[in-house]
Amino acid sequence: MHASLSIRPIEARDDARMAEIIRTVMPEFGAVGCGFAIADPEVDWMSRAYAEPRSAYFVVERDGEVIGGGGVAPLVGGDEGTCELRKMYFLPAARGLGAGAAMMARCLDAARGFGFERCYLETLTGMDGAMKLYERTGFQRIDAPLGATGHGGCNTFYVLTL
Repeated sequence: MHASLSIRPIEARDDARMAEIIRTVMPEFGAVGCGFAIADPEVDWMSRAYAEPRSAYFVVERDGEVIGGGGVAPLVGGDEGTCELRKMYFLPAARGLGAGAAMMARCLDAARGFGFERCYLETLTGMDGAMKLYERTGFQRIDAPLGATGHGGCNTFYVLTL
């Protein structure tokens, strides 16, 4: 990861910034409206949403400015051993600097620490950079969604054995 970047747990003061980032990045990839994470109520209060048991959300900063984030939490409608990688989005200023790989490592370490055995994620065709990162990390593509995330707009699914 680039030396000017740092990753830390989300704080309440980051909520508005992360909502802005999510609402900026998702439309780049056509992920707008119902069926996508952009419509989740938690987008406006991420610090509270990820204060729940077995949940964590982290932000990446560059020179003190939040430019992305990502987290893990139990997979809604899934088994006890499966978490979901959630809302991992970065502004263009964070891309190509190793922030994605570093955030992925931090999230997966947290998932292991919570005792999860698998990590699931869903994404969208066209998010090619993200999919390359998932595959480099060891995620395997699966044919159908797991759990009950409510993200029916997503069409690509992955799982990783932790």
